[in-house]
Formats: sequence, C-alpha cells, structure tokens
Amino acid sequence: FGIVGIVARCSRHPVPTIPNTLHNNLLEYKTHITSAAQEMPFCAKYGSIYTVVNSYSRHILTSRGTAIIRGSRSAYPRQSYVYRYSARAVDTSDMGEDVITTLKARGLFDNCTDESGFAEALQKPLKVYCGFDPTADSLHLGNLLGIVILTWFQRKGHHPVILIGGATGRVGDPSGRSQERPLLDEDTLAKNTRAIRCSIEEILRRDSNHAEITVVDNYDWFKDVTLLDFLRDAGKFARLGTMLAKDSVRSRLASEDGLSFTEFSYQLLQGYDFMHLFKNENVSAQIGGSDQWGNITAGTELIRRVLREDGAHGLTFPLLLKSDGSKFGKSASGAIWLSKERLSPYKFYQHLLATDDRDVVRLLRMLTFIPLDEISVIESNMNVDDYVPNTAQRILAEHVTQFVHGVDGLREAFEATNSLKPGSDTILDANALQLVSDSIPSASLDREIVIGSLVVDVMTASGLLESKGAAKRMIRNGGIRINNIKVTDESQIIVSSDVIGDDMILLAAGKKNKLLLRLE
Repeated sequence: FGIVGIVARCSRHPVPTIPNTLHNNLLEYKTHITSAAQEMPFCAKYGSIYTVVNSYSRHILTSRGTAIIRGSRSAYPRQSYVYRYSARAVDTSDMGEDVITTLKARGLFDNCTDESGFAEALQKPLKVYCGFDPTADSLHLGNLLGIVILTWFQRKGHHPVILIGGATGRVGDPSGRSQERPLLDEDTLAKNTRAIRCSIEEILRRDSNHAEITVVDNYDWFKDVTLLDFLRDAGKFARLGTMLAKDSVRSRLASEDGLSFTEFSYQLLQGYDFMHLFKNENVSAQIGGSDQWGNITAGTELIRRVLREDGAHGLTFPLLLKSDGSKFGKSASGAIWLSKERLSPYKFYQHLLATDDRDVVRLLRMLTFIPLDEISVIESNMNVDDYVPNTAQRILAEHVTQFVHGVDGLREAFEATNSLKPGSDTILDANALQLVSDSIPSASLDREIVIGSLVVDVMTASGLLESKGAAKRMIRNGGIRINNIKVTDESQIIVSSDVIGDDMILLAAGKKNKLLLRLE
C-alpha cells in the first residue's frame, strides 16, 4: 500500500472540523462505497488500515489527514467519502522529537545508562541492537516491545541490529525466571534461530522507506572462542561482587532451586556480545526489557574496562504487563505467538480484541505508532454515552496485527472475524472456516446422511437444535442460516454446493448459536 485510502462514512450531519485544504481534497475524492470498492477494495470492504470504520462512526479529520473515530449508534451513513494520503504521513509522525522523548511519552522508557550522553549521541545516526534468544520457534507478544522500539529508532534514522542468541540460547538467561531453562538440542536451536530471524526480518523490512537492518547470530563469534580465551579476555575484567549484586542473580540465589554456574555466566556472555558488536560492528547502544538491566550494564562495563572506550549506551523499557500485574504476552491457552505457524493472524487479532478497557489505551501508546493526540481522542471517546464498546480494542487489534502480519494477515483476520459475526452475511470460504474451526463447536456426520436431507433434519441430527419443530419455527422467524445464508423454506435440502472445501458446512440457529459440521 504505497497510497492508503480511508473510507470516511458520514452521518446526516456535515463532517466537522476539516481544514479547508483537506476539505477540498476530500470532496475531490467523493464517491459511494460501491465505486470506492472497485478502486480500493480492501479499505472499502474492511475499513482502513489505520483506523476502524464501521456503520456507526462519525469521523473528524485532523490536520494530519487521519481519521479520528467517535462511535455513534444514531449516526447512520448517508454517503461515503474516500480521502487519500501517503502512508508515510502517518507512520513518520513525531519525527520532530528525539527518540528518547518519544519513548518516554509512550511509556516505553524505564532506565538509561547515561541519558544526556545518549541523547547527544542520537543527534547522529547510531547502530542500536536488541537480542532475542531462540528458546522457541517463535517470539511472543511480550517480545514485540523490543521490535517496536527498534522500529522507532529505525524511523528516526538509526540503524537497527537484531542479535539472535544462537550461543546464549544454549545457556539460558536467568532474568525473570524462577527455574533454569531446559537445554535445547542443536537441531532445535538451529530451527528456532531460522524461524525467529525470518519473523523479525519480515516485520522490520516490510516498510522499505526506513533504514536498513542488520541481523547477526552470536554463535558466529562464540563458536571459535575457547574457554581460556574467554576467561582471559572477559572474565579477568568482571568483578564478582558486581555480578552477585544483579537482581536476577540475588533472587535466584535466595530461591529453593538456586542458580547454576551456567546461568550465572549468562550476563558475562551478553556483555561480551555488546563488546564484540561495539568493536567490530560500530554498535553503540543496546536496548532490552527492564529485567535486562544487569546484562546490559555488564556490556557497558566490559567496553569501558577492556576496550577503554566510552560511548556505549544502554536503555531499558518496561515489561508488557496487564493492569493486574500479569504478563500481557501470555493467555490462559498459552503464549500469544507472533509466528502465524504457531498462532493464526485471526487468533492473534482476537487476543488483542479481548484487551481489558483498563489496558487498551496504554497498549495503544506502547504497541502502535498512532500519534498521541489521536490516542487521547480515542481515550476521551471511551467515556461518552454513545461510545461503541470495543472500538478502541478494534483499533489496537488492527494496527498491531498489520504490523506483525502485514496487510494480508490483517485481511485474513478480518475475513475470519466477519464470518462469525452474529447474523453475518459474509460469504465463506474454506480458509476462513478452517481458521475459526476451533473457536466454535463442531460435529461430524456421514456425507450420505447430510447431502439431500432437509435442513431441519440436519439441524437436529447435528445436535444444534433439539427438535424439528424448533428448527421449523426458527426458519419461519428467519433464524436459521447455512453458511451465513438465511434459510426461508422449511422444505429446503442440503445440496453438494453447500459444502465448503471438502467437508465443511457452517450451521447457525440464531445470531450466536453456530456449529461447524464436518462431513465424513
């Protein structure tokens, strides 16, 4: 999407607060939804990439040309307008600020080794790195903060460096853990490293307008370092008192399981990474979660002691937590993975859509690139009487899903979500049904029993309704749907063309009572 279109649906009232220059452009692209769909089918059908458009929305165009939502159940659209603007106009907002100011304003700043010195160094392009250990074949939502912050550095002209911990992943970071990580075999580590590298590169390289990125694997330099070399070149300069004072070490030493020497050495390995990148790749800054502070300062200390140089900086950001203090990257069903192989874009979108009202505004600031003044409007609109519930959550889910999975992933999430809306008229396909298959009840029947049978018989045989009489009453009341298409005739039968893919039919009795029928 080099050019992004916003479909702004207007109520019977004029669109308010549009600057004259924008108003002229808006009228220039005035059109109906049907014609807009031909030119920009994704935006017209699903709403814009940058904001949610729904049939109850009033839109106020800001001076940036982006749309602010205020939900209203009484403001039905009469006409639709298409306003075009460059995606870069949205994505590069806050470019006038230095990156530290931006991070602080968005709640993404926790600590810094030398804030004034770092701010001065950031006046010129720097290489900034963040490390990710391949403990699984996918990162999770909690890891996304590091990628988001690297993106902020990238958008402000700095060079992001991704470090994949092919070596440190063999040891395991004790930070934030009550027990030692299980050691992974070589094949698993190699597989995880490839998967994580591919995922991060895909996210950060999606927008070619920004600075290039570098991806490195610390196994490439550690594999040739002997134990004696490491002890001589790094261990000699590490002070045991400082290492024991780290929070992650002290908490584990006080625990029942204690701390192994392998884990204790992790901070020195990560410190060596920073020193290697500082010396060989001109990387002058490392970022990480607040639990990484000890590991980051181990690196700045090694650089100062071994290389006898200044100019190495460390910055930490808060961990991604819910209002109750639990980690946001985890759910009752497990981690919220970033890889579509581990978690589909639809399910990823649904997790974000379920964000608590107490958390959603904070996450909009932390996980999206929406200008802060627009987030403030979203927040204030949550307190008005005609606010449409979950509007803020939809904006969050849309932005983060697109950032992680791209436009195609967002489209996939929309299609699957729309297919399960109460009373949905969405045309289904096999992919959408497969995505939602474990989100709704299912049943299996022999194909011979289903094809050619009355709808009322199938509704009862599948267990969705208790009796044929109940099914007939629901048909008369317009409550029965086959693949989202309303059944109006009690004598209607199931035919082969009703089967989606090889073996699926979606049955619905009422707006919310749905069942995925699989044919055997």
